[in-house]
Amino acid sequence: MPCFIKRIVIAISVFIACNANAQDNALVQINYAKETGDMKPIWAWFGYDEPNYTYMKDGKKLLSELAALSPVPVYVRAHNLLTTGDGKAALKWGSTNAYTEDANGNPIYNWTITDSIFDTYIKRGMKPLAQIGFMPEALSTHPQPYKHDWQPGQPYSKIFTGWSYPPADYKKWAALIYEWVKHCVSRYGQQEVESWYWELWNEPNSSYFHGDVKEYCKLYDYSSDAVRRALPKARIGGPHVTGPSGKGAAEFLKTFLKHCISDTNTATGAIGAPIDFIAFHAKGAPKIVNGHVRMGISNQMRDIASGFQIVASFAELKHLPIVIGESDPEGCAACGMATNPENAYRNGTMYSSYTAASFARKYLLADHFNVNLLGAVSWSFEFEDQPWFYGFRDLATNGVDKPVLNVFRMFGMMSGRRVEVTSDRMYPLFSVRDSGVRNATTDIGAIAAKDIRGASAMIWNYHDDDTTGVPANVQLHCTGLPGKEITVKQYKIDSDNSNSYEVWKKMGSPQQPTAQQIAQLQKAGQLKQTGTSKVKTKNGLLQLNMQLPRQGIVFIKMMW
Repeated sequence: MPCFIKRIVIAISVFIACNANAQDNALVQINYAKETGDMKPIWAWFGYDEPNYTYMKDGKKLLSELAALSPVPVYVRAHNLLTTGDGKAALKWGSTNAYTEDANGNPIYNWTITDSIFDTYIKRGMKPLAQIGFMPEALSTHPQPYKHDWQPGQPYSKIFTGWSYPPADYKKWAALIYEWVKHCVSRYGQQEVESWYWELWNEPNSSYFHGDVKEYCKLYDYSSDAVRRALPKARIGGPHVTGPSGKGAAEFLKTFLKHCISDTNTATGAIGAPIDFIAFHAKGAPKIVNGHVRMGISNQMRDIASGFQIVASFAELKHLPIVIGESDPEGCAACGMATNPENAYRNGTMYSSYTAASFARKYLLADHFNVNLLGAVSWSFEFEDQPWFYGFRDLATNGVDKPVLNVFRMFGMMSGRRVEVTSDRMYPLFSVRDSGVRNATTDIGAIAAKDIRGASAMIWNYHDDDTTGVPANVQLHCTGLPGKEITVKQYKIDSDNSNSYEVWKKMGSPQQPTAQQIAQLQKAGQLKQTGTSKVKTKNGLLQLNMQLPRQGIVFIKMMW
């Protein structure tokens, strides 16, 4: 081949390759006439370690925003509701001083701080996922040392002090639970407290509980009996094991469920123990690869799938509601990116797209295993008086909303029934579970729903690798729409929209922003509507074209 022809062939080949790389196309099809299940508000559940943040300035602001974005009551789960202390908040710590003893060992109950926490929820129409824990100092079998002083970067094991042990006196422990529930009924009313969920402890298969599964079952027997004696129709559950895809956690969960069905109750002598919902935790596992963050969505999906499979294996219990008590990209909300660089996903749109893509799979996994998924708790709140955008796993920083909070605002606009979605770029469910989103192409998928007067769709462009890439050209093809003229509103989360973090960086990343800058950041933290139009449909068909950046989200709200 002559040299000049060879050069032309090479040039054409390079052009074709570059053009192919520049084109990133996806076809997303939504059939609004084909329902697949309820659009349950499983996302309307949140939790955090530090309960004393609840009634502080930014805590109250964020709770008000969570209540406002949800059409249903939001459930809130917090650790340390019975921990001994002065009520001063610290990372991975909180206290209420609900239980102390006098010089003669007689109980002293003090509900002042627990009331402040629950009052804050109730005033906003929220409800507690009331955690019975941790162990008061006066009841612990190993009380000293009690309060820890852990800081990010230190060994995590430092937090497991005297609060993490079983009670020295089970009858005193049961009396504490009985008095607490009875007090809540008196303060908030029987009907209100019957709508709550009561749970025992947190991750008892780990160092959060210095006892084996037999000891936990005993603690559950005494706790559940005390709750039901104070309020016979109270809803109680557990065990909140972490990582049921692991052998130890799986066996712990199975042993506990079997205990509730057929073992002798150590508190009552009867067979079995009351259980109204089943809880376990599921976490991802990000890491640094070649200088960037790589998410571990497959780890989280494996935990969820394993937990669902275990519950489904118990014929007597498989109908019960399931709460994924902590459902997050990884395990330590209070570990910032300064000490844990793999957490650098938290401030930007990676956290947003991960949340959209993972929640959609939670619905699909529940469908597959035919289980009753009630809620998935996002263990993400706020950290009072901490550096701006420090990299905590939180929804807001210093009263400014992060991009991830806007995903929940999108979910808050979805209701009714889920409908069929197909995409030529959406990774199969069990491919995500087994190996994540690691191929050359990104995961471009959607979750969609419809109700009587409208429909919605959330479309994401996700990849485990937090790297840059060209925007995708997405064609959205909707069928089965009943309205002849539809009002279409569009919202976005990307580097230019609904993103306080990018605005903060453009300001020079100030740690002491001015009042004017704070106002600008607060505005940038809200969900941004990027377009509205009236569109005529033909035979229920609607087509929209959009550009969707990597780790971006587009939300479509249709009304007729």
